Amino acid sequence: MIWNTMMGTSILSIPWGIKQAGFTTGMCIIMLMGLLTLYCCYRVVKSRAMISSVDITTWEYPDVCRYYFGSFGQWSSLLFSLVSLIGAMIVYWVLMSNFLFNTGKFIFNVIHHINDTDAVLSTNDSNPVICPSAGNGGHPDNGSMIFYANDTGLQQFEKWWNKSKTVPLYLIGLLLPLLNFKSPSFFSKFNILGTVSVVYLIFLVTLKAIRLGFHLEFHWFTPTEFFVPEIRFQFPQLTGVLTLAFFIHNCIITLLKNNKNQENNVRDLSIAYMLVTLTYLYIGILVFASFPSPPLPKDCIEQNFLDNFPSSDILSFIARIFLLFQMMTVYPLLGYLARVQLLGHIFGDVYPSIFHVLILNLIIVGAGVIMACFYPNIGGIIRYSGAACGLAFVFIYPSLTYIIYLHQEERLTWPKLIFHVFIIILGLANLISQFFM
Repeated sequence: MIWNTMMGTSILSIPWGIKQAGFTTGMCIIMLMGLLTLYCCYRVVKSRAMISSVDITTWEYPDVCRYYFGSFGQWSSLLFSLVSLIGAMIVYWVLMSNFLFNTGKFIFNVIHHINDTDAVLSTNDSNPVICPSAGNGGHPDNGSMIFYANDTGLQQFEKWWNKSKTVPLYLIGLLLPLLNFKSPSFFSKFNILGTVSVVYLIFLVTLKAIRLGFHLEFHWFTPTEFFVPEIRFQFPQLTGVLTLAFFIHNCIITLLKNNKNQENNVRDLSIAYMLVTLTYLYIGILVFASFPSPPLPKDCIEQNFLDNFPSSDILSFIARIFLLFQMMTVYPLLGYLARVQLLGHIFGDVYPSIFHVLILNLIIVGAGVIMACFYPNIGGIIRYSGAACGLAFVFIYPSLTYIIYLHQEERLTWPKLIFHVFIIILGLANLISQFFM
């Protein structure tokens, strides 16, 4: 359950993150971030046991923060929790727009016998891989089909089915009504789609790697256009993505409180983090290593690695369909959680009125539409929101609460203090560095 909950949209950006960090550095960072976030999550799980003066059976982590830091802890934890939820919803909207656009493009191209690989730099074998950013003068593909401009039907299709201008708006009519439901119980029944999607992505990546083979050049002293660096100075971009990729700290207490054998919580949490780390490593390494370089440089790896496969690719089309339906069922659940946390804290009622709920949902949906139209870069959105919410929930609060607890018990030592202060500094550096990449 923890593995299924933690595996989210970040998995699509892991290969891009490895490209930004460098091949060897990327693999090391994934393992180190997995260990660091596991330890911080362990501290969150143990945080309730550190409080013995009050009844904590119904407490969540924001309640622990309130106990140690007062109203500031309660409201700041609420703020960062909302950042993670709304950030995830924005990423979902961008990806749903992407998947819906490519699905429509696939159907249109099949009907009209169009080969969309002619528009961009691509390989010419039976398993084409494309470089969308190179096809438009270095700018990301925006759904343009200029090379068919003389065809009126294609002009109309481009006008009404554009990735950044029209498709994000079409989703409003479908998803905004779903956000206004009082209970999300119907959508929670589709959680199995998340597992199916990840398993299918693993199958897709494995099959593509077998067909494409590995393409790695490590010639340090005679670097070529296709040289694979071991380390790149953009590696904080990967740490930002991974902060959200390994983020489950704000709901881990909820997930584990119903465990039949509470003494197994730490073991189960460790196994879950190991599985998530292995999944990210598997997807990231296979996509990066099998990316056909030459003829395409590794810099062509997109922030959503599915964008490197043309819309006419059947296997990628199925993956997009799976992910589209999964996200359409998870999106209302995320909206419900945001509503519970914000309106529940402010009004004491998770559904004060349809007016309150509609205003909140319009703001959330509006943010998603704006980002899908003007900044459809999921890697950037993930790393900023991940570094921001991770600063509080992953790095600062777990470390500070433990330091305070040890101080109250008169068990605080210099090595423990230095270690946990170092974790806090890492979190600050992770957030600050995102603005210089």
